Amino acid sequence: MRTITLADHAGFCFGVGQAVERTAAEMEKAQLRGSKLYCLGSLIHNKAVTRAFGEKGMVTVRSLEEVPPGAFVLIRAHGEPPETFQEAARKDLTLIDATCPFVSKIHHLAAEAASGQRRVVIVGDPSHPEVIGITGWAGARAITVNDPGDAEAAALLLKDQPVTVVAQTTITGEKFQACVDRIRSYTEDLIVYDTICQATKQRQDAALELAGKSDMMVVIGDRTSSNSQKLVEICEKVCKTVLFVENLDDLPLQEVEKYCKIGVAAGASAPERIIKEVIATMSEDFTKDLQAEETNEMSAFMDEIEKSLRLPGRGEVITGEVVQVTDDYIVINLGCKKDGILPKSEMVLEDEQNLTALFKEGDEIQAKVIKSDDGDGNILLSKKKLQSGVHWDEITAALDSKEIVNATVVKEVKGGVIATYKEVSGFIPMSQLADHYVESAAEYVGKTLPVKVTRVDQRRNKAVFSHKAFLNEEKYKKIAEIWQTLNVGDVVEGKVMRFTDYGAFVDIGGLDGLLHISEISWGKLKHPQEALEIGQIINVKILSMNEEKGKISLGLKQNAPEPWSVIDDNYAEGNVISGKVVQIKEYGAFVELEPGLDGLVHISEVAHKRVNKISEELTIGQMVQAKVLEIDRERRRISLSIKETLDPNAPQPESYEEEPVEAPEEAVAEAEEAVITEAPVEETAEAVEPAEAAAEEAEEEPEEEAVGSDTPSLKNLKKAELAAFAEEKGIELPAKATNAEMIQIIETALE
Repeated sequence: MRTITLADHAGFCFGVGQAVERTAAEMEKAQLRGSKLYCLGSLIHNKAVTRAFGEKGMVTVRSLEEVPPGAFVLIRAHGEPPETFQEAARKDLTLIDATCPFVSKIHHLAAEAASGQRRVVIVGDPSHPEVIGITGWAGARAITVNDPGDAEAAALLLKDQPVTVVAQTTITGEKFQACVDRIRSYTEDLIVYDTICQATKQRQDAALELAGKSDMMVVIGDRTSSNSQKLVEICEKVCKTVLFVENLDDLPLQEVEKYCKIGVAAGASAPERIIKEVIATMSEDFTKDLQAEETNEMSAFMDEIEKSLRLPGRGEVITGEVVQVTDDYIVINLGCKKDGILPKSEMVLEDEQNLTALFKEGDEIQAKVIKSDDGDGNILLSKKKLQSGVHWDEITAALDSKEIVNATVVKEVKGGVIATYKEVSGFIPMSQLADHYVESAAEYVGKTLPVKVTRVDQRRNKAVFSHKAFLNEEKYKKIAEIWQTLNVGDVVEGKVMRFTDYGAFVDIGGLDGLLHISEISWGKLKHPQEALEIGQIINVKILSMNEEKGKISLGLKQNAPEPWSVIDDNYAEGNVISGKVVQIKEYGAFVELEPGLDGLVHISEVAHKRVNKISEELTIGQMVQAKVLEIDRERRRISLSIKETLDPNAPQPESYEEEPVEAPEEAVAEAEEAVITEAPVEETAEAVEPAEAAAEEAEEEPEEEAVGSDTPSLKNLKKAELAAFAEEKGIELPAKATNAEMIQIIETALE
């Protein structure tokens, strides 16, 4: 049993498809103008496609010298150097730029590097039209390398110079990386742009995977196509038998007969029609009779009998001999057991023309089968339906070129609608009517929609259209254009579209970027909706871009200075500020001065009285006034005092003589965590010291009475000082004792 598998990502890529569609549209405009359309170089690397456009009137030229002044000239997907555009301006030519967006991006990168006095290295085939175009944008000092050996030689010339590397879109990633590694060993100032087209990578990976599972690989593509040649090279690494064919004529069917598992890959310029023809021809239905012996006379006679018994099916085009002509119909011998009837109503006739004057017995005539039985035992034929075959050819051509056609929706049916293109009727599934869910197709009846042809079966009079494919393609074009206009560091306007727990998605003109919750404000947020609203228009900064993954990271807080960077402009020691209590700990309270900037009010600075429990004096969210005692810029710490703003002579509640609150080791860790949390991520390591200082201050709460007249106040001593005092007095302390435990042991020993 033979299996034939088509690799993923086979056929036209985005750039080629766009160029073909653009060319088809410009050909129509040229016909309306009554002028010619010139193409500078072969449109794509596929003879069948370029021949088809040539038959429609497109003229392919090698240089602009062959083009008359004032003409319309198409720039193909490979792109052109700047000199081409300058020469076109001198000759007053109208250029239609169908350069692939991904190639245009390489032009921009190369030109930008050259303007910055960087040497540009292009990894690719120097004779390929795409590389020739890139070289023009990269400047006179650009170097092209085609393999690691070339790269080694070039690297010696570029030693210690600033170098920017770009790649031809269709080369293999393996070759590109090998060349980059050689260059990297000779220069430190190296910028590498992996500009291999993602579609090319996907196509090569899919071909390699399929080749490893197949007995034989068939690669379909033009022999001048670089990406098709690369597919052959890749497949030959893992598959012993690889055939490179341009079309059905190149396919050796006798060779195909030997294999059961056949894989098929296709280059970026291979039309879908040719791919389908090759696959269909390799199937067992087409090849199983190749080795049949030559038929003898009896076999031929039996074939004739079988042919006479077989009736042509509906939609089949037949050729027969006229055996009778009347004013109303023509009888035609079809070589089978039934005659064909061609009514006058199924003919295209001029006014007052009659059948007897146009046809006679013995004439050969061609028509299409409408019914295999008209009720009287005859086969009903039509010349009108045959002429509609011209429109079927147009539909088939649109399928190959991925051209957009306009179809009019005529009625709603189960699962979709029927739409007509001239005399061809096609089906648009409900899922292909729009790029969103459609509940009822009735609103589309009577409308003319731009559609792409996704399937054609002329024998069964079936065609399938998709309006969604057109809409998606337009959206992708717009997105590709947007990517070209954005750069890291740009500040752009965006609209808040939706929230998640980790951030907000912002529409920046057709693309969604992620505004992470940590990039919204310099302060802490629990949820984005604390600072933003759905539909809000904001200015955001582009922090990073990954076009391959379609991801953009945005920042909002970057539009305002980081609070500590302008601390001297807004705060000074001695200032009285207003702030909100945001955290309460045993050793003090954190007060938010502004988002991203907190100060610590030590428990001893809350009131003029002794405070044993800070939560009895302050609450989370409370607005307070405090005086700035100290600003430690190095450690990013602000010390505040509430009691300094209070009247010391005001009546105070009775003081408590209870033991002051100690800050155990757990409090140290908690203080560290609190300060680290309040500081920006970059300053985490530096924030630990203020945390320890805050915890130590909590431990340093003064005590009014001393152990003895010659003994210092133990409450004022730090842990190291307590240990030294105990050693001096010959008092042994546990290794991991807290301050409170150490004081208790010392006091007991002294008593």
